[in-house]
Amino acid sequence: MTTERTFTIGGMSCGGCVTSVTKVLRAVPGIEPLQVEVGQATVRIDSSQATPDQARAAIERAGFTVSAER
Repeated sequence: MTTERTFTIGGMSCGGCVTSVTKVLRAVPGIEPLQVEVGQATVRIDSSQATPDQARAAIERAGFTVSAER
C-alpha cells in the first residue's frame, strides 16, 4: 500500500536545499519524492518498504528540521 505525506521543513532556503532533500529521500527504498520545494516535501511511501518516520529521519540527517507532517 502506498500513501502520500507532506512534510513541512525548516531550514531550507534555496535550490541547493531542495536538491539535498530530494537526494536523501530518493536514497531511502520505498520513498519517492513527488514534489520538493523550499519549506516542504510531498512524498509517496510504499508501506511495505518504508515508513513516514524514515522519511522524517532522512530529512533530519540532511540538516533540516521537520515541523509538521500531514
